[in-house]
Amino acid sequence: MRFGHFDDDALEYVITTPKTPYPWINYLGSEQFFSLISHQAGGYSFYRDPRMRRLTRYRYNNVPNDAGGRYLYVNDGGDVWTPSWLPVKAELDHFEARHGLGYSQITGERNGLSVSTVFFVPLGENAEVQRITVTNTSDAPKSVTLFSFVEFCLWNAHDDQTNYQRNLSIGEVEIEPDGPNGSAIYHRTEYRERRDHFAVFGVNTRADGFDTDRDTFVGPFNSLGEAAVPHAGRSADSVASGWYPIGSHSVCMDLAPGESRDLVVVLGYVENPADAKWADDAHQVVNKEQAHALLARFATAQQADAALAELKRHWAGLLTTYRVVSTDEKLNRMVNIWNQYQCMVTFNMSRSASYFETGIGRGMGFRDSNQDLLGFVHLIPERARERILDIAATQFPDGSAYHQYQPLTKRGNNDVGSGFNDDPLWLIAGVAAYLKETGDFSILDEQVPFDNDWTQAESLFEHLTRSFEFTVTHQGPHGLPLIGRADWNDCLNLNCFSTTPGESFQTTENQAGGVAESVFIAAQFVLYGGQYAELARRIGRTGVAERADALVQQMRQSIHEHGWDGEWFLRAYDFYGTPVGTDADPEGKIWIEPQGFAVMAGIGVEPDEDGGAPRALRALDSAERLLGTPHGLVLQYPAYTTYQIQLGEVSTYPPGYKENGGIFCHNNPWVIIAETTVGRGSQAFDHYKRITPAYREDISDIHRLEPYVYAQMIAGKEAVRAGEAKNSWLTGCAAWTFVAVSQYLLGVRTDYDGLVVDPQIGPDVPSFTVTRVARGATYEIHVTNSGAPGARGRLVVDGAPIAGNVVPYAPKGATVRVDVTV
Repeated sequence: MRFGHFDDDALEYVITTPKTPYPWINYLGSEQFFSLISHQAGGYSFYRDPRMRRLTRYRYNNVPNDAGGRYLYVNDGGDVWTPSWLPVKAELDHFEARHGLGYSQITGERNGLSVSTVFFVPLGENAEVQRITVTNTSDAPKSVTLFSFVEFCLWNAHDDQTNYQRNLSIGEVEIEPDGPNGSAIYHRTEYRERRDHFAVFGVNTRADGFDTDRDTFVGPFNSLGEAAVPHAGRSADSVASGWYPIGSHSVCMDLAPGESRDLVVVLGYVENPADAKWADDAHQVVNKEQAHALLARFATAQQADAALAELKRHWAGLLTTYRVVSTDEKLNRMVNIWNQYQCMVTFNMSRSASYFETGIGRGMGFRDSNQDLLGFVHLIPERARERILDIAATQFPDGSAYHQYQPLTKRGNNDVGSGFNDDPLWLIAGVAAYLKETGDFSILDEQVPFDNDWTQAESLFEHLTRSFEFTVTHQGPHGLPLIGRADWNDCLNLNCFSTTPGESFQTTENQAGGVAESVFIAAQFVLYGGQYAELARRIGRTGVAERADALVQQMRQSIHEHGWDGEWFLRAYDFYGTPVGTDADPEGKIWIEPQGFAVMAGIGVEPDEDGGAPRALRALDSAERLLGTPHGLVLQYPAYTTYQIQLGEVSTYPPGYKENGGIFCHNNPWVIIAETTVGRGSQAFDHYKRITPAYREDISDIHRLEPYVYAQMIAGKEAVRAGEAKNSWLTGCAAWTFVAVSQYLLGVRTDYDGLVVDPQIGPDVPSFTVTRVARGATYEIHVTNSGAPGARGRLVVDGAPIAGNVVPYAPKGATVRVDVTV
């Protein structure tokens, strides 16, 4: 069942009913100011850090589950409604929400009145702009009053939701009914003391009234849907003092039949220098100079329209770097629009702020941000460079790292700490991807501190060396890497034997001295250790490269000797040295991570010494046979039905959810890439389609989440609600699936000396054209594809056949035609 449709020409998803299975959201902003917005106008805004600089409140786990947002109430002759449906929930004659790239438009119509609002964060601005059009579509005059509404958060989102004994006494506002460009409300809680920032909420006309006190606006015993002021038809001009500050303006308008009127509402963030905080000597009036300038830039609908047009041009330009044209419209829209857009959102947010992450408890992930980089480095390489240096600065001198860091301070998060032993190797992955994209080897000479301590600064290449050496020096009795608190799977906790409710599996290591090892990290070391060796070679460190190659080969042998179970790769060895992920186990026999990652690393692709099929093929076949479902590959099978204390959090989930037999979409692309590695493009494309949202749009009533972006998890075959997705938007699946489809299925990827062209997508896509901009040149790659198993492309470059699959880089500005026959 569908609840909308794609509009590919407009680069939008169009939602045609407010009653979707779950709030379907979008992200506004790509620099410093961000907003989350649902198709019902729910969500919140923040500046840089969703915990420390939250502008507006949002209540998770509420009923209804999208309570709180930026609302516009309409009083049309006593008929009160909201064009976003929520919170009033009056039935609408027409509803449409369009989520675009960096903007959303919500339109509601009722009783001959249409109200449409475009929400966006303009480039270069720390503000959300709401461009409103009100149209009388009836044949009679109308007198209408609009009421805007936001509820201010008291900046620290965690403290705002917990410390009520203090917070109910600190709220402060200023009201400016007749400013230079209309009316404005200023949220200035704590500005009198330590804060140098405030929020402004303005409308580009002189408002007919205002409210800043939530209790007055809503009324006793009411919900937001029953708010007293909109139902009364006039503002109460309330002034918040303590309690719950809000921003609301009322605007009255008379509309002739067919007449429209525009309004612009701005929610902005302003910082003032310490010596320029006040407009008066008594320190009672906020210096509004910057706020006035902000409001002046959006004083007219034409100014807002121009900023929106600029934003659309920005996104259209970004998405020209990689494009595909094929007969599969779902493939085209995911590759060209939504997958790349989601990669940019994960660049901005990591895992910190979504409808499933509150923005309070998590910062930027060391592991997460390095992997996210793989999906956006081609779009914004200069910001990828900056991100790499930020991430590396949180590394410890021994090569390990803080698992997370805070986006505002860029410092490591002590609450989560370190000890996730896969983390160091991801830095090599991110840097290698950046170097292949840009050729900017100067980044390896950049001086970067350890633990943000500049007295311990070393070159970035030294950071990579410490990453590599950490795995070399942290190995167990089988020659496999020690797992630490966990590896990529945060819930496989082999050193935490927890019987205490509420105890963290990730930050409690109560079995020190264990020998728990990870086959996954071993495969990761083979792949990224090999990339480290190649980097060393390219900067003239031949001895370093030779030693690294030898250690990688040694790890490869350890995997063959101690990481193979007969038909698939083992997952790990636990604290006692017992194998995890073996056919001898009644539950958790096979795990997806090593099957995909080992084959990605080229392990087991050669004929097996026992005379059977190559181990790579046997592992992938076992994964499909035991882990496969119509919705993707589950993480492990069978799921655990009882708590396995020696395995940790993985066995605490009900069977079929999250790490306990759920379809963790992040690791499905590893199997997709692995299948292309062994020449099985048809199987790879089949795996791709199972998890990709555009192919799941017809089952949106089952999938529930947005049909335009990937989810972290889809409930597995042993779950009560198999096929239901959870945790959309902020997932490593976004970057990894874009890598899988763009670099391996479609087969176009940057390398150090040229563009690799090696499509492996099977017969479902018989021909396609990829346009790829790399290092300033444009490559037009036309593929005629038989889809025959194991077939590799023959390349003709500008009319001349070449050997191999690497197209040398052309000069900037050049256009290169590549014809490929598979």
